[in-house]
Amino acid sequence: MHSLAQRLWPFPRSLTGNGVRRTLQVLGEYLPSLSVHEVPSGTEVLDWVVPDEWNISEAYLIGPDGERVIDFADSNVHIVSYSEPVDLELSLDDLQAHLHSDPELPDAIPYVTSYYNRTWGFCLTQKQRDALAPGMYRAVIRSTLEPGSMTYGELVIPGESTDEVFISTYVCHPSLANNELSGPVVATAIARWVMSLDNRKFTYRFVFIPETIGAVTYIDSHLEHLRKHVIAGFNLTCIGDEGDYSYLASRHGKTPLDRIARRVVEKTPRPVIYSFVDRGSDERQYCAPGVDLPLVSLMRTRYGKFPEYHTSLDNLEFVTPAGLQGGFELVRDCILDLENSVYLFTPIKGEPQLGKRGLYHTMHARTVADEVLLRTHILAYSDGAHSVTDIAELTARPQEEIEILVSELLDHGLVEQVNPRVVRN
Repeated sequence: MHSLAQRLWPFPRSLTGNGVRRTLQVLGEYLPSLSVHEVPSGTEVLDWVVPDEWNISEAYLIGPDGERVIDFADSNVHIVSYSEPVDLELSLDDLQAHLHSDPELPDAIPYVTSYYNRTWGFCLTQKQRDALAPGMYRAVIRSTLEPGSMTYGELVIPGESTDEVFISTYVCHPSLANNELSGPVVATAIARWVMSLDNRKFTYRFVFIPETIGAVTYIDSHLEHLRKHVIAGFNLTCIGDEGDYSYLASRHGKTPLDRIARRVVEKTPRPVIYSFVDRGSDERQYCAPGVDLPLVSLMRTRYGKFPEYHTSLDNLEFVTPAGLQGGFELVRDCILDLENSVYLFTPIKGEPQLGKRGLYHTMHARTVADEVLLRTHILAYSDGAHSVTDIAELTARPQEEIEILVSELLDHGLVEQVNPRVVRN
């Protein structure tokens, strides 16, 4: 995974453009069935519009002494993403409005974007900015910003069921390691692992998209299918550092996957649980009202919670092989739990009469009554949204004890095994 991140590191990714295409082309070497789609600029998607395509080939700032003080060739974070092309001379005072630095991180180049407001700018460290000499500067940005298309990748791995596990990650940031490359490389490794499984209960759908506009676009064209088939979804972001293990809940926080993700994260060395009010990535789109996919976000240290976030310090030293491996295992363990969990559904309307089936004892000793009550608890939560493990946790009883009673209820036709069901509010 770390070697793949190194390959992808130099590409100047943004919402659109050849940096995204080159990224997907490399991912396609690892995932031969990955299909690449182009959505024309100007396409209306839900309440949004696909923007013009942006590409950049060169950019630099020449100081009064004729030397380049900033060069896009040194770091593609040096340029405000979606900068218009410019070639002009201006004084340092006039240039300041187009410079971006962070006084709190004087050695970091901040990552700045201006997708929907046409402008241009350079990003630099505060130390570089403080060292700029008075005089005239030449600003050159050789970019294009014109109608084209937005690019995304999609991979579907069939399983025994048409019920789907949906895995989304984004490919729209330039050279940022945790807040960009960790998601695609972990998703790629997970896809390869899923393909290697001898048996898959579910179908797996992976998308590699530009953040926000990509998710909106995908929802716009796939909403009916997603709502019908997706029983669990993951948004993968910031999943390659060696910090926390984090789970961010779905909007209502009550899906089968919410319970699985919480269990898995709580077993890690530094678990952090976030609610939906802490959202900030594509879970905003997938869990929005009217969409409401049963989707959670899995992360190591959450976006905005590490000082390197959205700066050049989010590099391939901050993201490590060990950090990526931990992120991979976090996703893998959630999928294994989902694949192996047993979900129950009762076809009986109302509470069934247990007495006529010999399951309700006339002797009312406390231990007997407890067993009867436990049967009713199992039936009460046999709604397709709770697994045997969930019921064991809810009742605070050993799972082995629940499994014995479940076997009994299965024999009497009072419950049946189903794939997890999404209970929509």
